[in-house]
Amino acid sequence: MMVITQKITSMAFEIHDGLTKRREGQLTPSQKYLAISRMPSLLEYLSYNCNFMGILAGPTCSYNDYKAFIEGTSYQRRHQENANGKENGKVKQTEPSPKHAVVSKLCTCAISLATYLSLYRLLPVDYSINDDFVKSTPFYLQVIYLYLAMLALRPKYYFVWTLADAINNAAGFGFNGYDTDGSPQWDLISNLRILDIEFATSFKLFLDNWNIQTAQWLKRVCYERCPVNPTAATFLLSAMWHGVYPGYYLTFVTGIGMTMAARAVRHNIRPYFLVTDSHKRIYDVITWVCTQVAISYTVVPFVLLAVGPSLKFYSSWYFCLHLLCLLVVLVLPVKSRRRQAREKQDSLTKDATQGEQRDHSSTDNNCNQKDKTT
Repeated sequence: MMVITQKITSMAFEIHDGLTKRREGQLTPSQKYLAISRMPSLLEYLSYNCNFMGILAGPTCSYNDYKAFIEGTSYQRRHQENANGKENGKVKQTEPSPKHAVVSKLCTCAISLATYLSLYRLLPVDYSINDDFVKSTPFYLQVIYLYLAMLALRPKYYFVWTLADAINNAAGFGFNGYDTDGSPQWDLISNLRILDIEFATSFKLFLDNWNIQTAQWLKRVCYERCPVNPTAATFLLSAMWHGVYPGYYLTFVTGIGMTMAARAVRHNIRPYFLVTDSHKRIYDVITWVCTQVAISYTVVPFVLLAVGPSLKFYSSWYFCLHLLCLLVVLVLPVKSRRRQAREKQDSLTKDATQGEQRDHSSTDNNCNQKDKTT
């Protein structure tokens, strides 16, 4: 139901963009690519929403990408966009095989499943609110335990999403062009990048590589279209999409503060560490630790689900990261992404106008000089 919700709403906006907004010239490049210019038939609609490859675990995809796969044009189009060099002459003769990608992803599934089954009973998340554990364990050990518990929990999601991706690839769906050495890429609808998740150095990097297709869906239907505070609206929509458990709302409301604080720190503090490579490495290590602790702290209610246990956990930490985020947001100035983009566009427009004025002035001077010479 969650995946079908994504597909139906995505298709609705894509049809709207293709049949109405396209005439007004208001679409971004990605919206133009995804826009549907013709109303799909009932068969196309049902095939997109209920195809056997993604009916259980997704991942979601755009209608245009799915249609290109069904019609057999996805390989040609991606080939023309990305192909270059001698390798491309060979690739033109046959469709790229997903065998290597499928085997690799199935191996990842096996490792993820084995890791999860081995560790999740040894490191349960709810043990972090055990009274004896909280009273007898130093705080720094509680932090380490929480990180390890979340580390042991994530392979469950790695297994499901990688298996769903492999299923689509095995059917021939997911081809995303060729890399620089001519090897086919099968990550068009991949839902995660494990190494980028585990070594993320910011809250945003973690979210950008976790449940990627859902993040893209939220961006397309909410973030790019919401006129007021799109960050908060996107997190709240994500909470509603996940369900009615209070823990979801506690997690995503906390995520709003975490995102704003991380953005403020990145804009105000990061430039001081970009002076040398050693300073940047130190910054990366510090932000990696902070990111892993912040993510673990934020998603505890998502796992516990109920209000009581979630608030019990946060109170055992004295709501320290909530207060820290509030302090950072109040102290460090930060501009919204839309405001930055608007100011950048205004600056470019101003520069272009000044350039034209200089050109006109130079032309006028040349004309005057010719008149004087004559």
